[in-house]
Amino acid sequence: MTAIYLGLGSNVDREHFLRRGLDALEQLLGPLQCSPVFESDAVGVLGQRFFNMVVGAQTHLSLADLNAGLKAIEAACGRRESRTAGRITLDIDVLVYGELTGRHDGIELPRPELRRNAFVLWPLALLAPQLTLAGEPSNIAGVWSAWQGNQMLWPVEFAWREQSLTPLPLIETYRPRDVSGR
Repeated sequence: MTAIYLGLGSNVDREHFLRRGLDALEQLLGPLQCSPVFESDAVGVLGQRFFNMVVGAQTHLSLADLNAGLKAIEAACGRRESRTAGRITLDIDVLVYGELTGRHDGIELPRPELRRNAFVLWPLALLAPQLTLAGEPSNIAGVWSAWQGNQMLWPVEFAWREQSLTPLPLIETYRPRDVSGR
């Protein structure tokens, strides 16, 4: 079994498509570890704000088979049908696939955006703070504490399967603000 981390994001009917994606991922992979959910301004596309999160799981699937499964989930959520720029029903990216590094099956691992985007890095740091990426002198918690970007990001209430994924103290501590001024 290989430990994996996936980034999920949606800016169209956000709660619905994140829940639908989690349900489908659980069917594909089995038990999931879920980060809190964050709202962020769109990065890299013009569009509405996103809900983002990270999930961890174990898989027996090859990277190619995992990616094909993720694309099928996105398609089932209307990702390929959406022709409107900046409107993304569900995006699922492989962030980490075991110890694999470099380009494999068209995917750069660990995913480069992981180090650049707060909407991936903060949830991952909360989910797997001790995770260490190749080429990093510190763990993900350390990478997050040293991050110096300029993105708007805040935790939001979100429940899946009647379980709150975002702890209330996190929401109360981090009201909407620019995380570069942490």
